[in-house]
Amino acid sequence: MNANINEGPALHCESRLVGCSSDEEPGAKTMFFSQNEIPIKLVSTRSSAFIQRYFPLTTLDSWNDWKWQLRNSITSIDELKKFIKLSQKEIMAINNLKGRLPMRITPYFASLIYRTGYSHPLRRNVIPVVEELLQNQNEQSDPLHEKAFSPVKGIVHRYPDRVLFTVTQVCSNYCRYCTRSHSVGKLDKLGRNDYEKAFAYIESHKEIRDVLVSGGDPLTLNDEMLEYILSNIRAIKHVEIIRIGTRIPVVMPMRITDNLVNILRKYHPLYLSLHFSHPEEITEECAAACNKLADNGFPLGSQTVLLKGINDNISVMKELMHKLLMIRVRPYYLYQCDLIPGSSHFRTTVRKGLEIIKGLRGFTSGYAVPTFVVDAPGGGGKIPLLPDYIIEHTKEKIVLRNYKGVLCEYPEK
Repeated sequence: MNANINEGPALHCESRLVGCSSDEEPGAKTMFFSQNEIPIKLVSTRSSAFIQRYFPLTTLDSWNDWKWQLRNSITSIDELKKFIKLSQKEIMAINNLKGRLPMRITPYFASLIYRTGYSHPLRRNVIPVVEELLQNQNEQSDPLHEKAFSPVKGIVHRYPDRVLFTVTQVCSNYCRYCTRSHSVGKLDKLGRNDYEKAFAYIESHKEIRDVLVSGGDPLTLNDEMLEYILSNIRAIKHVEIIRIGTRIPVVMPMRITDNLVNILRKYHPLYLSLHFSHPEEITEECAAACNKLADNGFPLGSQTVLLKGINDNISVMKELMHKLLMIRVRPYYLYQCDLIPGSSHFRTTVRKGLEIIKGLRGFTSGYAVPTFVVDAPGGGGKIPLLPDYIIEHTKEKIVLRNYKGVLCEYPEK
């Protein structure tokens, strides 16, 4: 184990989110609660070992309370050092995050990384390194130009028949490659008047049939606020489907409560777009959360960002896609990493993404093959890419290369 980790947790400490100045952020004041009952039953042996070491006086009920997870999120370097030995690159990065994407890690996700080495893929997801502080000339704070497509606060209307509705800027974990690193964690909160203007915009645009509720992470909102948002969207007659973009089943699966599911069920057809990056994220707890959602009729899709050193090889990607299908999550998109500031250490070439798709297509079931897309810089939208399967195309025939490299001919007459 790490030599600098204290055997017992600090029972009380206060800290702010790195780079944030508001106490309104969940977890901005962090409390490690002391309780009198030792947990006797846990979802996983991994959680059991972690809790016994770092939260020995915390009850099972507390650990499995998503609000407890938010309150006890790790948001400062001093807190993080209690759980994990940091490299100099990590220390330098965390100490220089002011004005950038804050650091935030739930205790649950900390239990997945506290014994890992510096290059572990899950650790790299959430702990900054010094390369994040470097920006090259192609990177922009808002590479998809979402602000340019935002007619009212919270709404991004890029595509004809659908809108993105960013209802919060808070996440339970902050992924270091986040597309909206320019806005999430900055506490630019929507007020009730902003929500009402967003609902009015959607209602006034009859072409909108699909609303993606995102953020931040919408499932960090409490049940009452979620119901307020969903009920107002569902009341708009021309809205056919609602989607929720969330990483909660991966980073805080205890949020998927019976009460939450009962609320969401009122607003079918409702889809959940989840975000997975590596097979090790699919734990017993995560699987249980996804299965609960699937059992209640929610179609689940996964959006995965292609990340250097994390999932940029065929075997890791295939394992992830297979594990997703086993928990009833359909691989949907594989994203080329967006050109946000400080992301060069995460980005692969587009050619690497095509290589991975080529290594999946035909070598596993079609359900396990996501669509590889580049979300075009400047607001061009998602552009799907495929390996070169067309060799020749004339009025008479099309010559195709199959997954084994064999040429096949199909007549056009």
